[in-house]
Amino acid sequence: MILDVLTIMKFIDEITISVRAGDGGSGCMSFLREKFRPNGGPDGGNGGRGGDIVLKAVTNLQSLADLEHRKRFVAKNGNHGEGNSRNGRAGESVIIPVPCGTLVFDAESKEGIADLVEAGDVCVAAMGGRGGRGNKVFASSLRRAPRFSEKGERGEERPLRLELRLIADIGLIGLPNAGKSSILAAVSNAAPKIADYPFTTLSPNLGVISTDIDSVVMADIPGLIEGASQDKGLGISFLRHIERTRMLLHVLDLSSGSAEIVEDDWRVVRSEMERYDPELGSRPCIIVGNKSDLCEDLPEKSGALAGFFSGLGMEFMVTSALTEENIPELTKRVIDFSREHPRPKGEVRIFSDVRVLGMQDLPQSGTKRKIQIVPTPGGAFRVICPQLEQAAERYDFSQSENTARFTRLLRKYRVEELLEAAGAAAGSSVSIGHSSFDFYPDNDDFGG
Repeated sequence: MILDVLTIMKFIDEITISVRAGDGGSGCMSFLREKFRPNGGPDGGNGGRGGDIVLKAVTNLQSLADLEHRKRFVAKNGNHGEGNSRNGRAGESVIIPVPCGTLVFDAESKEGIADLVEAGDVCVAAMGGRGGRGNKVFASSLRRAPRFSEKGERGEERPLRLELRLIADIGLIGLPNAGKSSILAAVSNAAPKIADYPFTTLSPNLGVISTDIDSVVMADIPGLIEGASQDKGLGISFLRHIERTRMLLHVLDLSSGSAEIVEDDWRVVRSEMERYDPELGSRPCIIVGNKSDLCEDLPEKSGALAGFFSGLGMEFMVTSALTEENIPELTKRVIDFSREHPRPKGEVRIFSDVRVLGMQDLPQSGTKRKIQIVPTPGGAFRVICPQLEQAAERYDFSQSENTARFTRLLRKYRVEELLEAAGAAAGSSVSIGHSSFDFYPDNDDFGG
């Protein structure tokens, strides 16, 4: 058996970043003009799509520390369309590598977005805007010379909160100074900081046991104290790292006192685990009585503890990380468990509306024409309607035909009547999406 070590320089397991996808390029309004075709048809190309912001799980990262000094990511905009039917080039996407086990949340709404478990899992955290259509697209037998095109859509922008939950097979838990780091070092040859005072471990340490079949990842979780589930001590910041483990090694300090005191130490940690997540109480667990070399009444104490845990249906082992007593047996037990219970294959889990690469947009619900008029301070009004907001975003109002098209759309949705019913008067400011207009009823358009 060959033992290997996985080390980390700095551990950050929660961070907030800002992402902005690229805007779509605008479509072009152009007409073909050649020597022998002076009155050619429309040939304006479409704008390119804006780049996406993509999160990708990778194996060569163990924390979110790489994102600490760069917290804003912006993708490239799509290029504008050109004449001669030339479409704009799509904007370049930004791929952000994150450790396996990263959960992605919308920092404002608190909604879960995705859980990137396995290497290669990806999700589109912000989607680039669609490119605007050129006037060539709008040509038909009835409209031979359309003199309008569309602007590109804005790319999505949102703050993200990234939370790492370690992908470890075995989790070492226990009170501060129980000897978890010593056990990890003895089993995996990892080199965590070890000293004789509480909270030596301020971040999870990882060790890897490499076998001829697979590698077993062990995580030394910082010591838990009573009240940890209420965020006392190091709190729930590290309790979440237990969630993905397949088995727990509960390390107890045999030199801390009588058998009853050691049992109470076990109850404290067990209680905090179950308060945080009741399912953790049924997780396979081996009770490891450490520091046997410091225990004078070892036979009596170990016998009492073995009887106590046997009555609870739990396996109990006496070890010494210093003298390596029963360390080979513990290592073999961990490897055997990992072989008997192989790591389940993970998958990208999507919690809300973020797209995974390759997925199609879901069909819209049946509320296409639902319109809401909302008065805003200063006598202004906001029109809320996805279809109108999208049109206001894409229409280039410097082109007169687009202004006429938008006016027809407003009449179709009876916006003028709804505004008057809400109390809008001539000259009132009306906003639709990111565009603002002056309201003039019974006119050809809103004004600008």
